[in-house]
Amino acid sequence: MNLNPSIEYASPAEIRILQEQKLAELLRYLQDNSAFYQRLFSQNGIDIENIRTLEDLQYIPLTSKSDLQQFNHDFFCVPNHKIVDYSTTSGTLGDPVTFGLSDSDLERLAYNEAISFACAGIKEGDLVQMMTTVDKRFMAGLAYFLGLRKMGAGVIRMGPGIPELQWDSILRYKPKWLITVPSFLLKMIEYAENHGIDYKNSSVYGAVCIGESLREQDFSDSALSRKIAEKWNIKLFSTYASTEMSTAFAECELQQGGHQHPELIITEILDENEKPVSQGGTGELVITTLGVEALPLLRFKTGDLVKAHSELCGCGRTTMRLGPVVGRKQHMIKYRGTTLYPPALNDILNGFDGITVYQIVIRTNDIGTDEIIVKISTEQDCEELLSEVKDRFRAKLRVSPRIEIFPADELTALVYNPKSRKPIHFLDLRL
Repeated sequence: MNLNPSIEYASPAEIRILQEQKLAELLRYLQDNSAFYQRLFSQNGIDIENIRTLEDLQYIPLTSKSDLQQFNHDFFCVPNHKIVDYSTTSGTLGDPVTFGLSDSDLERLAYNEAISFACAGIKEGDLVQMMTTVDKRFMAGLAYFLGLRKMGAGVIRMGPGIPELQWDSILRYKPKWLITVPSFLLKMIEYAENHGIDYKNSSVYGAVCIGESLREQDFSDSALSRKIAEKWNIKLFSTYASTEMSTAFAECELQQGGHQHPELIITEILDENEKPVSQGGTGELVITTLGVEALPLLRFKTGDLVKAHSELCGCGRTTMRLGPVVGRKQHMIKYRGTTLYPPALNDILNGFDGITVYQIVIRTNDIGTDEIIVKISTEQDCEELLSEVKDRFRAKLRVSPRIEIFPADELTALVYNPKSRKPIHFLDLRL
């Protein structure tokens, strides 16, 4: 297969023509097959024949996560016998939502991951160690496997956690690439150093990282990325995706944002009034999936605040690129008059070598305002580290949260819960 589709190097006009053609096909498909969108079109007096351009999308109401939760079955466009795989969202913002995938959807998913991995630099014949789950109805793990096989790469399905087994596999099979949550690489480094493993001279060339950001808004390395690079000189590539999108935005070798696949997704970035942000502005990512058969989405609000970058990338791709997620709208914290998002707190905590593991907890206090508790484990002098952490928060964010010291084994069990697909560095307990 062609791992570098020509549409990703096409002119903006050519990309627009393709997307508007696929949008018209999607609208007809939803009108014929989706109970939810049939109802939405009817209730809002929408004639789909009048939706001809990308700008015309603004006449269609937005779809939210609560719509999916409340009317999950009505979104399905195919009968049950055509569903060959069931996936669910992680449920971090409420009850999980069920997504069904048809044979066609699995093929689309494999295509998406193959060209995304190729964008990051994985090639046919490379050996890749998957350090993510492929079970528990997790779409991403299945997508990674299908995409790697489609592009002709070898796969070692290790699953998450257990540094000892990960290193056994690396030393035994010598993979070139890892797919992992980046903070787990610090656990891998720690284990290697404690057990005399020469990790700096291993076979690993690079890691495609999920779930946690590796970049600042100007695309410089985040504290987490720098912390890994100081120990282990491997290439780190950031990706952005979600179950709802069934599409990934992956960095190319220049690491200047995740490239959009215009044949698979239409993106909008909207302000608080649901209007497009100005060039370079931050807003909520709204997506429309293209080519999804079982459960396509039209103008779905992701809840993620992002910036788009439209200037030509040095790799030659002309597609829009997404910068790192600024934060989730639902995770916005109002703390002592300051608006904060978890990524800003993560970046500060990742900058301390003395912090072995941490968790940020947000809850509502007795007077109804947001309260931040940062739980940390450390092997250093607690008082000295506490003072340094508080000073860093004040310098970077103007406020300092409450900080509590926890035993490493106790906090590690909370963060790396085996029932969770990802490390739980952020816990929102607000009412």
